Amino acid sequence: MTDSSNQAPVAPRRPHSFTRHGITVSDDYAWLKDARWQEVLHDPALLDADIRAYLEAENAYAEGVLGHTAPLQKTIVAEMRGRIKEDDSSVPSPDGAYAYFRKYREGGQHELFCRTPRNGGAETIGLDGDALARGHDYFKFGGSRHSHDHRLVAWSADTKGSEYFTIRVRDWDGGHDLDDIVEETDGGVVWSRDCTSFFYVKLDDNHRPMQVWRHKLGTKQSDDVLVYEEQDAGWFTHVHESTSGRFCVIAGGDHETSEQSLIDLDHPEAPPRLVAARENGVQYSIADRGEELFILTNADGAIDFKIVTAPLADPARANWRDLIPHRAGIYVLDHDLYAGHLVRLERANALPSIVIRDLKSGDEHAIAFDEGAYSLDAMGSYEFDTTNLRFAYSSMTTPSEVYDYDMVTRAKRLRKRQEIPSGHNPADYVTTRIMAKADDGAEVPVSLLHRRDFKADGTAPLLLYGYGSYGMAMPASFSANRLSLVDRGFVYAIAHIRGGTDKGWGWYLDGKREKKTNSFDDFAASARALIAANYTSAKRIVGHGGSAGGMLMGAVANRSGELFAGIVAEVPFVDVLNTMLDDTLPLTPPEWPEWGNPIESEKDFRTILSYSPYDNVAAKEYPAILAMAGLTDPRVTYWEPAKWVARLRATMTSGGPVILRTNMGAGHGGASGRFNRLDEVAIVYAFALWAVGLADRTA
Repeated sequence: MTDSSNQAPVAPRRPHSFTRHGITVSDDYAWLKDARWQEVLHDPALLDADIRAYLEAENAYAEGVLGHTAPLQKTIVAEMRGRIKEDDSSVPSPDGAYAYFRKYREGGQHELFCRTPRNGGAETIGLDGDALARGHDYFKFGGSRHSHDHRLVAWSADTKGSEYFTIRVRDWDGGHDLDDIVEETDGGVVWSRDCTSFFYVKLDDNHRPMQVWRHKLGTKQSDDVLVYEEQDAGWFTHVHESTSGRFCVIAGGDHETSEQSLIDLDHPEAPPRLVAARENGVQYSIADRGEELFILTNADGAIDFKIVTAPLADPARANWRDLIPHRAGIYVLDHDLYAGHLVRLERANALPSIVIRDLKSGDEHAIAFDEGAYSLDAMGSYEFDTTNLRFAYSSMTTPSEVYDYDMVTRAKRLRKRQEIPSGHNPADYVTTRIMAKADDGAEVPVSLLHRRDFKADGTAPLLLYGYGSYGMAMPASFSANRLSLVDRGFVYAIAHIRGGTDKGWGWYLDGKREKKTNSFDDFAASARALIAANYTSAKRIVGHGGSAGGMLMGAVANRSGELFAGIVAEVPFVDVLNTMLDDTLPLTPPEWPEWGNPIESEKDFRTILSYSPYDNVAAKEYPAILAMAGLTDPRVTYWEPAKWVARLRATMTSGGPVILRTNMGAGHGGASGRFNRLDEVAIVYAFALWAVGLADRTA
């Protein structure tokens, strides 16, 4: 499949090994990790010259292998861009005298933050993303939050892709930024009620959000006051405004345990008040109403979570009382609170619903839809004292629809339907679901999208997407981009494997730590079920995943590569053992509850070593592989896919090719800008088409 005149780079082996728990591990490509990686996150120009030369050689090779698909990529980009309403805007969200919304201008890459008077009048632009991005190769908005008096907006941006966000404050009507500059934050802001100060989280030298600070307008960052500091390196800390707007919530935790504290925004200098002390394995999140807290928690063995209430004056665990009891198999994944109603988002067997409870009468009713697979999300509100609930619905065939729903009258009003300028008829497509049986009998939901004229004769190419980590569910939502594959005859499938919460929290627990391999087995079982149902056949499937889903791709390539024509691994977490052994990396200590701590535990060391994709590359045939990385990625560092690709090429006996493409000016999320990102999607889709032999016939 590859051009023999375009030779793949050969990364030199530089012998390196280490011994832990009496086990010696060889890592001959460890040199690809820049010893000054923290400095490189701040300034990519500091990357070691040998490493840069190797990554650039890999990029040249990738261009050589996939260069012939350039016309196809250009066509796909044009198709995807043609499905984007370029001057799109969100539904305005009311807050006091104004309604706030975001929009794009025709041809614009970045969002504009706007508002109009609530009762009518001209719109004004508070932040112009296109203007702010000028002069930067990379630009991404972080958080933005207008002040309670509507005079100011605090906003943040990352200009390197390293996820260090700088906060600035803009005078909305004056259109200029104040002198305040707050650097190296996670991007979020919570304003005090008097609008003279705000809270934010600062990242430490290892890119971890550990400290909450208060900044007073008109002062320097060096004058800021430290409000809270997390002492456990395995915990991350964030801030957000409570449901009523009364508190700044300091939310900390890892993947198993959480703890929250409250700062009264009318008294921003008061110390934080702890809600309930952390208990290992107990998670909770709060919503507030008057003198009562509504708490979503897994306490007392509520594996799929429940909602309890507690008095604000003394919200410790001893005072929690069940309001919505635990029901096994019905996962309560989120809750929101309004003056008279409690809203919860539930999921059962990978299908979501919104349940509304009248807090005065206790009556409940649900909002659900009848498609075979769909996505449903409550969108929140700036306003607390309202009966209006805004939510979004979509399916793999139905573009996103935004509704306003009166929680008292139950009247539903469509506010916006996603417009596809080039045209889209949902009736031309079918979304359905099958269940794949894993080796241990688990039933794995698989959501499918294909054209209505599709014939299940086993010949179709199929892209199978998966993630399966951190309890993240993969919604069966609409994506206009996927149509570029589906309209070329592909079936698009999402495997809702263990490690996510698609079937409840227990589904997540069955795909982590010592049970991690269930995720890989579920993905392979999904592929085999699709073959058995004649949707496709072996070597007609392209696997796709990113980040922890990229780890899934690496493990599947090692364990079940014979099923796949190609594998796409975006920013893949493939060097699991080495990363979990390096406690200086940003995410390592917080990740130990997810993967295990191989530093302290020999059992965890052996478990991770048994499946870590980089450590299990074998002398065997591999499918074609495309690995994509970002140089300034603090989540999955660039050297993970670089090392993996080097070892694959040196070890595999046949198959491939194996391609590495590193974005030298971006991080975990890839290119910034809504149109620039399409270029990377087009590369993935062109590779998928090429892997099944269709690229040259569909340009």
